[in-house]
Amino acid sequence: MFHQTAMTAGKVTKGHSSGKPLNFMELALEEARLAGARGEVPVGALIVRDGEIIARAHNRPIELHDPTAHAEMLAIREAGKKLASERLEECDLYVTLEPCAMCAAAISFARIRRLYFGAQDVKGGAVENGVRFFADPTCHHHPEIYGGIDDVRASALLKDFFKTRR
Repeated sequence: MFHQTAMTAGKVTKGHSSGKPLNFMELALEEARLAGARGEVPVGALIVRDGEIIARAHNRPIELHDPTAHAEMLAIREAGKKLASERLEECDLYVTLEPCAMCAAAISFARIRRLYFGAQDVKGGAVENGVRFFADPTCHHHPEIYGGIDDVRASALLKDFFKTRR
């Protein structure tokens, strides 16, 4: 159930005081930039329900001394607390990089409705690359998947970050 979509996916018309439509992937990219500025791998995530941002996060494993502190995991935890539920069935996740196996499992367990991601992760991704977690018959929940959303900018953020590290 993989879908490629145009960059307009994820735009809604409510929830923003300026009257302009929100571009949720743009907001996830803002989160990714925050991570990069802090020396973390620049990945950002948002969880949205009914056009409202429920949670937003960016990578923080170095800062928190926690290898599980990926943007998706932090956003899922925040959304669960805010909604007082371990199930996020009516929620959509926007993330700038294809989720890894750990994050894909959390997405499945949280019952995220739709996953929108930016850049593909050929080495560590687990959605369209690697283990293809959601395609496995043992996976309990399969979100709708929309990959390649604003992938040029998401990829550029990552490439620029790693270029300065080498």
